[in-house]
Amino acid sequence: MIVLLVLFGAFMYFFMIRPQKKQQQKRQEMLNGLKKGDPIVTIGGLHGVIDSIDQQAGTVVIDSDGIYLTFNLNAVRGVASRPATPAPAAKSEEAANTDEQRAAKAADDTASEADSQAVASDDTTSEADNKQN
Repeated sequence: MIVLLVLFGAFMYFFMIRPQKKQQQKRQEMLNGLKKGDPIVTIGGLHGVIDSIDQQAGTVVIDSDGIYLTFNLNAVRGVASRPATPAPAAKSEEAANTDEQRAAKAADDTASEADSQAVASDDTTSEADNKQN
């Protein structure tokens, strides 16, 4: 009977208590490693960038698109895998590509309209010639 209790206690330790302690330790390391400028996600799903951290008070100020919010450190779910805002260089390249694509499409559309107007005027001329005959 004592052997069963010892086995049951060992089972609970290795499959319930130990993994939970590892999770808590990993989370505490993540919270201790936070610094200004890190992109994070809160438990409520808010994405933002850390503006300041007060370890003594246990708070963090998050900048979310110009809105500064203060949260408890425990409200931080984790560090986001990518920055909250895209790099400015990437935006300008995308805008340039988009502008080029729009210009090419507009040129194609203009050429198509000119072709269709030419065909329409040819049809109108031939109909007028047919009526005169």
